[in-house]
Parts: sequence; C-alpha cells; structure tokens
Amino acid sequence: MSYVEVPGAKVPIRMWADPSSVEDGALQQLQNVATLPWIKGLAVMPDVHYGKGATVGSVIAMHGAVCPAAVGVDIGCGMSAVKTSLTANDLPGDLSRLRSKIEQTIPVGRGMHDDAVHPGRLHGFPTAGWDDFWTRFGGIADAVKFRQERATKQMGTLGGGNHFIEFCLDDSGSVWLMLHSGSRNIGKELAEHHIGVAQKLPHNQGLVDRDLAVFVADTPQMAAYRNDLFWAQEYAKFNRAIMMGLFQDVVRKEFKKAKPTFEPVISCHHNYVAEERYEGMDLLVTRKGAIRAGSGDYGIIPGSMGTGSYIVKGLGNEKSFNSASHGAGRRMSRGAAKRRFSTKDLEEQTRGVECRKDSGVVDEIPGAYKPIEQVIDQQRDLVQVVAKLKQVVCVKG
Repeated sequence: MSYVEVPGAKVPIRMWADPSSVEDGALQQLQNVATLPWIKGLAVMPDVHYGKGATVGSVIAMHGAVCPAAVGVDIGCGMSAVKTSLTANDLPGDLSRLRSKIEQTIPVGRGMHDDAVHPGRLHGFPTAGWDDFWTRFGGIADAVKFRQERATKQMGTLGGGNHFIEFCLDDSGSVWLMLHSGSRNIGKELAEHHIGVAQKLPHNQGLVDRDLAVFVADTPQMAAYRNDLFWAQEYAKFNRAIMMGLFQDVVRKEFKKAKPTFEPVISCHHNYVAEERYEGMDLLVTRKGAIRAGSGDYGIIPGSMGTGSYIVKGLGNEKSFNSASHGAGRRMSRGAAKRRFSTKDLEEQTRGVECRKDSGVVDEIPGAYKPIEQVIDQQRDLVQVVAKLKQVVCVKG
C-alpha cells in the first residue's frame, strides 16, 4: 500500500497503516505530535502502536528542535545481522548446546561482563574510533559519570525486554546470525536525565503533552543533549558489534569442522535521531521504532520469537523520510499478553525454536505481535525484501 493522509494540526500525518486499525491512544499521540510548532513532517509505519513518550513506529521530522522522550530511553536500539557460509545441513539435531554457549558468552537481562571486553581480542573487529569514543565519555552529562565502570562492563551485553539473539535460516537454507539491542543502562540514564531537563524549560510549559518537551537549536541544553545522544547512539552500535563478534566466536568454535565464514554485517538503528535534508531544509529526523530506508540501504525488520524476520533494501521514498518499519509491532501490551496467554500457548507458538518457554517471556509470545507478513506487505513502496529468515535458536534477555 502507499500511505493514507490523516489531517493534523501543523502537518498532515502520512500513515502506511489503516487508520481504523490503530488504537485510539496511538492516534491521539500522533495528533499531539502534529501540534508541535517545530514539526515539518510526520510519517507512520505499519508496525505503529502506542508508546511511552511518543508513538512507536513514527518518524518525526523537526526543524531546529528535538524531543528526547520521543527518541526514548533505549537510545540507538537497533538490529545487526550477518549471513554465514553455514547451511541447514551443518546443524546438529539438538540445538540446546548452541543456545547455552551463546548465553554463557553474552550476558542477558541485567547481566554484565566480569571484565570489559576489548574489541582487539575479537576476530576481525573494526576498532577504528574505539579509543576516541571512550575518551569522549568525559564530555557527557555529569549526572551519569559515576556509571563509567558499569557502562564498560555492559558493553557487549543483551539487556532484557524484547532484545534477542537469534540463529536463523533463510529460504535457501543459509545460516544467519541476528541480534537486537541498544545502549543499555547508560543510554537509559542519559535519556532520563535530559527528558527531565527538557520538561522544566519555559518554552515547553504550554504543550498538550509534557512528554513532547523539546530542546531547541542554539541553546546549551540542545548542545548537551545532542552530544550525549550521538555518544549513546555510538555506544549502541559498538554494543551490537561486540555482541556480534562474540556470537561469531561461539559459532566458529561450535562449527569448527565447517570453518564458517561471515559476510559483512548489516546494522541499523531504529530508535535514534539523524540530521537529514528534505525539500531544501535541514531537519532533525527522529525514528521512534523505524529504520532508515534510503535507496539501497540494507535494513532488518524482525517479527517475533516464533515467526521470523526480513532483510530488506530501502527504496528511498522521501514521503516516509526514507524510513520503514522496525519490526512487526505489538498488537497488545505486555500486561495484556500475560493475561491472555499461558506458557502452554508459548510452547505451541514457538514450536521448532530452541528458546525459553517459561512465564518470564510470555509477554514476548508471537501472538502479542502483529503478523510480520502483513506489516511487510503494507510497505512495498518503502522497501524490497532481500531475504526471509526463520529462527531456530532464540536467546531472550
């Protein structure tokens, strides 16, 4: 489908979704965003749903302003995937050992490494910029400086919620490695600090929603946020890169006889801000649960822990600000999923996948998400499918 235009106060809302299928709370959030004085465009992806701060699946283009709560607390959250030389024929009948090796190597949930992982010990890791990145820690907000040790030990860890590590097969039987994570606790604390600062600023006092408090250009608060935001986005990118390096090491050891090789890693943020130019204007584009899909850009659109995912290539549609969906999108809240589904349902919906099937991950059950095939179909003018992946191992945080 192409988009449907819904009227908004300052700009029309372009929706790659049927407006009647979007819950009232999300529609109200979108209408609220469209009232902001700085807004120049608002695009809505097919995985749209109500979110904290701003609607998940929205692309907010503003001139001279950025909303920290719209970026959210998991700054730089995103995906990485890599195709390997392994095929389905290389896999053992029982994948539980592989799953446990991944879990032993990469801390999940609130876990961290005992000692910081230096990328120099990872096979083929691109270390360019690593030392400079940590040198810049001294320039971020004083409020989080005491977290440096924790930040170094959480680098290369998964986190919880909907973050995951997967071992997948594509339709031709090739093995892919894939993972989903962000800027961990340091990104969360930086976000919360700046959201608090923004909400106290005088120009934000008359807004329809206090979560839409913004920083504006040429102010010290904006300069401080941009500095910390771009640092946290880099943290998230390094975090995924180190995890992928660790994951590849596990695969090398477990499939030693096959001597696996790896293609270049595809990586994309889906909770972040980028400086981009549209219609002759420099804009700050916030993708809240959306990926960049410029012409030729590779992206990753995951489904749920039992349905599979897509590798895509962007078509460069400027009506969406060169964006596409970041996943299937939830169709019910975590609480609703826990009330609706049981561990028996989880077992049935993840049959054939080596993964946790306990009550702690029922809120991540495939039934809590929109059908990924439908979400892909609704954005045929935004991306083209390169590969469809189906997980056989899924590690949850």
